[in-house]
Amino acid sequence: MKNKQKLALASAACLLAIPLALSGCGLFGSDQSAAIDPPPGNVEEQMLQTSGNTLDTGVFAPVAEDGADNGGSSSDSGEGAAASGTAANNAAAGSGSSALKGENDSTAARTTVFLQNDNGLLAPVALTLPASGKDGALKQSLEALVDGGAYAADLPGGFHGVLPQGTEVKNVTVDHNLAVAEFGGKFGTYAPADERKLLEAVTWTLTGQEGITGVQLWVDGKKLNEMPLKGTPLDRPLTRSIGINLPSQGPVSMNFSAITVYFSAASPGGVQYYVPVTRYVTPGQDPLKAAMNELIEGPNSENGLETVMTSETSLDSVEKGQNGVVTVSLNDDMFDDGSQVPAELLESVVLTIAQNSDDAMVQVRMNGKQTVTGTDNVDYGKPVSAPQYVNELPL
Repeated sequence: MKNKQKLALASAACLLAIPLALSGCGLFGSDQSAAIDPPPGNVEEQMLQTSGNTLDTGVFAPVAEDGADNGGSSSDSGEGAAASGTAANNAAAGSGSSALKGENDSTAARTTVFLQNDNGLLAPVALTLPASGKDGALKQSLEALVDGGAYAADLPGGFHGVLPQGTEVKNVTVDHNLAVAEFGGKFGTYAPADERKLLEAVTWTLTGQEGITGVQLWVDGKKLNEMPLKGTPLDRPLTRSIGINLPSQGPVSMNFSAITVYFSAASPGGVQYYVPVTRYVTPGQDPLKAAMNELIEGPNSENGLETVMTSETSLDSVEKGQNGVVTVSLNDDMFDDGSQVPAELLESVVLTIAQNSDDAMVQVRMNGKQTVTGTDNVDYGKPVSAPQYVNELPL
């Protein structure tokens, strides 16, 4: 009972924060283990050459439109049932502090970029940039990744770009779902240990944009076949199959599958945000069940990640209905009386399922109950979709 009271107080404090960027309420503490670094070379090469798995989907589904037909796929199903979740997601996409100046300016456009936090992890951060054409907006999103670059002063505290200072983003074009990014300047001056992180940040930033599934890198008018310092192969387009924030120990064998889950972390100002982490799992498993089991297991690093589940949380089932909505059934005695569930827990479930299921809508069951109200007063028992923008952090 004392634990539940403490959790309730922490959850109530979290209500003061903006949607999907909760205040610094580390609800369930953090675990400790090895740091996150590039995987062994042979595993890395295999992941770079993999395509077509669950990691190639976009990060966040667009918010369901009012009037969408029930019975469709992830972004167009659950018309009536998704109403409360849609309202919450609209709030998440449109509220909170601006990540860059000019949010209320009609000439500003919002985007998501992957920045490095103070613990060396990449996280999606919603920014508002001056509006331009599609190719111009893509160029701007990469310019936001330049350390000390044009947008450095406007990034949230505790975050910075991974492209070396002095890097020039010359051009970004898109042809048949392939984004071609051309760099110049001091692009090749990054630290060798940051090579893979640089590739992840560029790839996940560009493939988070509509219609882009692959990325190709050029430098000063020439296509790169390998990275300049450690020789990471670039003989085929980069996709999200390369993973993100990979565990240093690598899989126990070359026969593995990869899934990505969302844990939480806190900014220097105490604002909670979400961090994607790729995990290796035994092949042949249902990817959604595997992802949920990894989420329940919690983070295994000392990099400031926090588990979002309680020690009593267990997975009952994960089922995808004919209308495309994924139902996640959890058990946790802490919420057996129907009390509110921390939004942080529920949002991590939605983000994780969306990431591994072509952005499917998600509904949650807790201890068999069909109404699951979060501390944000959203009923996650009805279908909700991951927000189009996440981690809208104050400067």
